[in-house]
Amino acid sequence: MYRIDEPRLGVIRIREWRRRARHAIVLLLLVLGAATTGLVLLDRSNVPPGTKVFNAVWNGVNLVTTLGAFSEFNEGQKRFMLLAMVITMVVGGYAVATLTGILSGDDVIAYRENRVMERKLEKLADHVVVAGFSPVGELVADRLREAGETVLVLVSEEKLARKAAERGHMVLFGEPNVFDDVLKRARLDSARALVVAPADANNNLAVTVLAHVLNPKLRIAVPGENSTRQALLESAGATDVVIADELVANALVEHINIHRQATT
Repeated sequence: MYRIDEPRLGVIRIREWRRRARHAIVLLLLVLGAATTGLVLLDRSNVPPGTKVFNAVWNGVNLVTTLGAFSEFNEGQKRFMLLAMVITMVVGGYAVATLTGILSGDDVIAYRENRVMERKLEKLADHVVVAGFSPVGELVADRLREAGETVLVLVSEEKLARKAAERGHMVLFGEPNVFDDVLKRARLDSARALVVAPADANNNLAVTVLAHVLNPKLRIAVPGENSTRQALLESAGATDVVIADELVANALVEHINIHRQATT
Protein backbone atom coordinates (compact mmCIF):
# COMPACT_ATOMS: atom_id res chain seq x y z
CA MET A 1 0.00 0.00 0.00
CA TYR A 2 1.25 3.46 -0.93
CA ARG A 3 0.26 6.36 1.31
CA ILE A 4 0.10 9.75 -0.39
CA ASP A 5 0.47 11.48 2.99
CA GLU A 6 3.48 9.49 4.12
CA PRO A 7 4.20 10.00 7.84
CA ARG A 8 7.20 12.33 8.03
CA LEU A 9 8.26 10.69 11.27
CA GLY A 10 9.18 7.56 9.32
CA VAL A 11 11.90 9.40 7.42
CA ILE A 12 13.15 11.01 10.62
CA ARG A 13 13.34 7.65 12.39
CA ILE A 14 15.20 6.06 9.47
CA ARG A 15 17.74 8.89 9.47
CA GLU A 16 18.15 8.63 13.25
CA TRP A 17 18.67 4.86 13.02
CA ARG A 18 21.33 5.33 10.37
CA ARG A 19 23.07 7.99 12.49
CA ARG A 20 23.11 5.73 15.53
CA ALA A 21 24.24 2.77 13.45
CA ARG A 22 27.20 4.81 12.17
CA HIS A 23 28.11 5.75 15.73
CA ALA A 24 27.96 2.12 16.83
CA ILE A 25 30.15 1.02 13.91
CA VAL A 26 32.69 3.76 14.64
CA LEU A 27 32.86 2.70 18.29
CA LEU A 28 33.37 -0.95 17.32
CA LEU A 29 36.11 0.06 14.88
CA LEU A 30 37.79 2.09 17.63
CA VAL A 31 37.63 -0.93 19.93
CA LEU A 32 39.09 -3.09 17.14
CA GLY A 33 41.90 -0.62 16.53
CA ALA A 34 42.68 -0.24 20.23
CA ALA A 35 42.63 -3.99 20.79
CA THR A 36 44.91 -4.61 17.82
CA THR A 37 47.39 -1.94 18.92
CA GLY A 38 47.41 -3.13 22.53
CA LEU A 39 47.94 -6.78 21.60
CA VAL A 40 50.84 -5.89 19.29
CA LEU A 41 52.54 -3.80 21.98
CA LEU A 42 52.08 -6.53 24.60
CA ASP A 43 53.27 -9.36 22.35
CA ARG A 44 56.67 -10.51 23.77
CA SER A 45 57.13 -13.40 21.34
CA ASN A 46 59.94 -13.62 18.78
CA VAL A 47 57.68 -13.95 15.75
CA PRO A 48 58.08 -11.46 12.86
CA PRO A 49 56.26 -8.08 13.19
CA GLY A 50 53.91 -9.00 10.35
CA THR A 51 52.78 -12.10 12.18
CA LYS A 52 52.27 -10.11 15.40
CA VAL A 53 50.04 -7.65 13.56
CA PHE A 54 48.07 -10.42 11.88
CA ASN A 55 47.52 -12.25 15.17
CA ALA A 56 46.47 -9.00 16.82
CA VAL A 57 43.98 -8.20 14.05
CA TRP A 58 42.66 -11.76 14.22
CA ASN A 59 42.10 -11.53 17.94
CA GLY A 60 40.61 -8.04 17.65
CA VAL A 61 38.09 -9.17 15.05
CA ASN A 62 37.17 -12.15 17.23
CA LEU A 63 36.68 -9.77 20.12
CA VAL A 64 34.28 -7.34 18.40
CA THR A 65 32.38 -10.13 16.61
CA THR A 66 32.22 -12.23 19.82
CA LEU A 67 33.38 -15.33 17.94
CA GLY A 68 35.95 -16.06 20.62
CA ALA A 69 38.46 -18.01 18.48
CA PHE A 70 41.45 -16.33 20.15
CA SER A 71 45.10 -17.37 19.86
CA GLU A 72 47.32 -17.90 22.89
CA PHE A 73 47.86 -14.83 25.11
CA ASN A 74 50.60 -14.02 27.55
CA GLU A 75 49.73 -12.69 31.00
CA GLY A 76 49.78 -9.04 29.96
CA GLN A 77 47.63 -9.68 26.92
CA LYS A 78 45.08 -11.58 29.02
CA ARG A 79 44.67 -8.65 31.39
CA PHE A 80 44.38 -6.27 28.49
CA MET A 81 41.76 -8.46 26.78
CA LEU A 82 39.68 -8.60 29.95
CA LEU A 83 39.43 -4.82 29.83
CA ALA A 84 38.76 -4.90 26.09
CA MET A 85 35.95 -7.43 26.60
CA VAL A 86 34.26 -5.21 29.15
CA ILE A 87 34.48 -2.23 26.78
CA THR A 88 33.12 -4.34 23.92
CA MET A 89 30.14 -5.44 26.02
CA VAL A 90 29.42 -1.81 26.89
CA VAL A 91 29.60 -0.76 23.22
CA GLY A 92 27.46 -3.74 22.19
CA GLY A 93 24.89 -2.91 24.83
CA TYR A 94 24.80 0.68 23.62
CA ALA A 95 24.26 -0.46 20.03
CA VAL A 96 21.42 -2.81 20.98
CA ALA A 97 19.75 -0.23 23.23
CA THR A 98 19.88 2.56 20.67
CA LEU A 99 19.05 0.60 17.52
CA THR A 100 16.44 -1.90 18.67
CA GLY A 101 12.85 -0.84 18.18
CA ILE A 102 13.40 2.20 15.98
CA LEU A 103 12.56 0.34 12.77
CA SER A 104 9.46 -1.43 14.10
CA GLY A 105 7.14 1.61 14.35
CA ASP A 106 4.11 2.05 12.10
CA ASP A 107 5.59 5.19 10.56
CA VAL A 108 8.76 3.35 9.55
CA ILE A 109 6.72 0.46 8.14
CA ALA A 110 4.73 2.99 6.09
CA TYR A 111 7.98 4.51 4.82
CA ARG A 112 9.25 1.10 3.73
CA GLU A 113 5.95 0.20 2.06
CA ASN A 114 6.01 3.45 0.11
CA ARG A 115 9.53 2.78 -1.16
CA VAL A 116 8.50 -0.70 -2.36
CA MET A 117 5.33 0.65 -3.99
CA GLU A 118 7.22 3.46 -5.70
CA ARG A 119 9.33 0.90 -7.56
CA LYS A 120 6.19 -1.01 -8.58
CA LEU A 121 4.40 2.11 -9.75
CA GLU A 122 7.35 3.17 -11.89
CA LYS A 123 6.95 -0.03 -13.95
CA LEU A 124 3.14 -0.12 -13.94
CA ALA A 125 1.49 -0.15 -17.37
CA ASP A 126 -1.59 -1.59 -19.09
CA HIS A 127 -3.31 -1.90 -15.72
CA VAL A 128 -6.88 -1.33 -14.64
CA VAL A 129 -7.47 1.29 -11.95
CA VAL A 130 -10.41 0.80 -9.60
CA ALA A 131 -11.31 4.02 -7.77
CA GLY A 132 -13.15 3.11 -4.58
CA PHE A 133 -13.48 -0.09 -2.61
CA SER A 134 -17.18 -0.06 -1.89
CA PRO A 135 -18.94 -3.45 -2.24
CA VAL A 136 -19.14 -2.85 -5.99
CA GLY A 137 -15.51 -1.76 -6.24
CA GLU A 138 -14.41 -4.76 -4.21
CA LEU A 139 -16.25 -7.17 -6.53
CA VAL A 140 -14.86 -5.44 -9.62
CA ALA A 141 -11.28 -5.52 -8.32
CA ASP A 142 -11.50 -9.18 -7.30
CA ARG A 143 -13.01 -10.29 -10.59
CA LEU A 144 -10.54 -8.31 -12.66
CA ARG A 145 -7.64 -9.90 -10.80
CA GLU A 146 -9.22 -13.35 -11.22
CA ALA A 147 -9.34 -12.63 -14.95
CA GLY A 148 -5.59 -11.99 -14.94
CA GLU A 149 -5.65 -8.19 -14.98
CA THR A 150 -3.18 -6.01 -13.12
CA VAL A 151 -5.34 -4.02 -10.70
CA LEU A 152 -4.56 -0.84 -8.79
CA VAL A 153 -7.11 0.19 -6.15
CA LEU A 154 -7.51 3.84 -5.12
CA VAL A 155 -9.00 4.39 -1.65
CA SER A 156 -9.69 7.43 0.54
CA GLU A 157 -10.46 5.53 3.77
CA GLU A 158 -7.65 3.80 5.67
CA LYS A 159 -9.91 0.95 6.82
CA LEU A 160 -10.85 0.12 3.23
CA ALA A 161 -7.25 0.59 2.11
CA ARG A 162 -6.08 -2.02 4.62
CA LYS A 163 -8.88 -4.34 3.55
CA ALA A 164 -7.89 -4.04 -0.11
CA ALA A 165 -4.23 -4.62 0.73
CA GLU A 166 -5.09 -7.69 2.79
CA ARG A 167 -6.93 -9.09 -0.23
CA GLY A 168 -3.72 -8.81 -2.21
CA HIS A 169 -4.40 -5.70 -4.28
CA MET A 170 -1.96 -2.91 -4.97
CA VAL A 171 -3.38 0.11 -3.17
CA LEU A 172 -2.96 3.88 -3.27
CA PHE A 173 -4.35 5.54 -0.16
CA GLY A 174 -5.01 9.21 0.39
CA GLU A 175 -7.50 11.22 2.41
CA PRO A 176 -10.35 12.88 0.43
CA ASN A 177 -8.56 16.26 0.53
CA VAL A 178 -5.58 14.81 -1.39
CA PHE A 179 -7.43 12.37 -3.65
CA ASP A 180 -6.40 14.41 -6.69
CA ASP A 181 -2.81 13.44 -5.87
CA VAL A 182 -3.91 9.81 -5.59
CA LEU A 183 -5.25 9.92 -9.15
CA LYS A 184 -2.06 11.57 -10.39
CA ARG A 185 0.00 8.78 -8.81
CA ALA A 186 -2.14 6.04 -10.38
CA ARG A 187 -0.27 6.12 -13.71
CA LEU A 188 -3.45 6.88 -15.64
CA ASP A 189 -1.25 7.85 -18.60
CA SER A 190 -0.27 4.18 -19.03
CA ALA A 191 -3.45 2.55 -17.65
CA ARG A 192 -5.77 0.50 -19.86
CA ALA A 193 -8.99 1.49 -18.11
CA LEU A 194 -10.49 3.11 -15.03
CA VAL A 195 -13.48 1.80 -13.10
CA VAL A 196 -15.00 4.49 -10.89
CA ALA A 197 -16.81 2.92 -7.95
CA PRO A 198 -17.02 5.21 -4.90
CA ALA A 199 -20.30 5.07 -2.98
CA ASP A 200 -21.03 8.77 -3.57
CA ALA A 201 -22.39 9.93 -6.95
CA ASN A 202 -20.72 13.34 -6.74
CA ASN A 203 -17.37 11.69 -6.11
CA ASN A 204 -17.95 9.56 -9.21
CA LEU A 205 -18.35 12.72 -11.26
CA ALA A 206 -15.31 14.45 -9.74
CA VAL A 207 -13.06 11.43 -10.28
CA THR A 208 -14.31 11.05 -13.86
CA VAL A 209 -13.57 14.69 -14.70
CA LEU A 210 -10.04 14.64 -13.30
CA ALA A 211 -9.20 11.25 -14.82
CA HIS A 212 -10.35 12.47 -18.23
CA VAL A 213 -8.16 15.57 -17.86
CA LEU A 214 -5.15 13.43 -16.94
CA ASN A 215 -5.71 11.05 -19.86
CA PRO A 216 -8.37 12.05 -22.43
CA LYS A 217 -7.97 8.69 -24.22
CA LEU A 218 -8.55 6.58 -21.10
CA ARG A 219 -11.53 4.26 -21.06
CA ILE A 220 -13.62 5.17 -18.00
CA ALA A 221 -16.46 2.99 -16.71
CA VAL A 222 -18.71 4.49 -14.06
CA PRO A 223 -22.15 3.73 -12.59
CA GLY A 224 -24.97 6.21 -13.13
CA GLU A 225 -28.30 6.63 -11.35
CA ASN A 226 -30.40 7.70 -14.33
CA SER A 227 -30.27 8.98 -17.91
CA THR A 228 -29.64 12.56 -16.78
CA ARG A 229 -26.65 11.52 -14.70
CA GLN A 230 -25.49 9.33 -17.59
CA ALA A 231 -25.41 12.32 -19.92
CA LEU A 232 -23.54 14.36 -17.33
CA LEU A 233 -20.93 11.63 -16.80
CA GLU A 234 -20.46 11.15 -20.52
CA SER A 235 -19.90 14.87 -20.98
CA ALA A 236 -17.33 14.67 -18.18
CA GLY A 237 -15.36 12.02 -20.09
CA ALA A 238 -16.91 8.66 -19.14
CA THR A 239 -16.90 6.13 -21.99
CA ASP A 240 -19.10 3.52 -20.33
CA VAL A 241 -21.94 4.53 -17.99
CA VAL A 242 -23.84 1.69 -16.36
CA ILE A 243 -27.27 2.35 -14.87
CA ALA A 244 -27.86 -0.27 -12.21
CA ASP A 245 -31.67 -0.11 -12.30
CA GLU A 246 -31.69 -0.75 -16.03
CA LEU A 247 -29.37 -3.74 -15.64
CA VAL A 248 -31.56 -5.23 -12.94
CA ALA A 249 -34.71 -4.61 -14.97
CA ASN A 250 -33.21 -6.16 -18.10
CA ALA A 251 -31.99 -9.18 -16.15
CA LEU A 252 -35.41 -9.73 -14.58
CA VAL A 253 -37.21 -9.44 -17.92
CA GLU A 254 -34.71 -11.79 -19.56
CA HIS A 255 -35.17 -14.26 -16.72
CA ILE A 256 -38.97 -14.16 -17.12
CA ASN A 257 -38.69 -14.65 -20.89
CA ILE A 258 -36.35 -17.59 -20.48
CA HIS A 259 -38.69 -19.12 -17.91
CA ARG A 260 -41.70 -18.64 -20.25
CA GLN A 261 -39.86 -20.29 -23.14
CA ALA A 262 -38.93 -23.22 -20.94
CA THR A 263 -42.55 -23.83 -19.92
CA THR A 264 -44.02 -23.65 -23.41
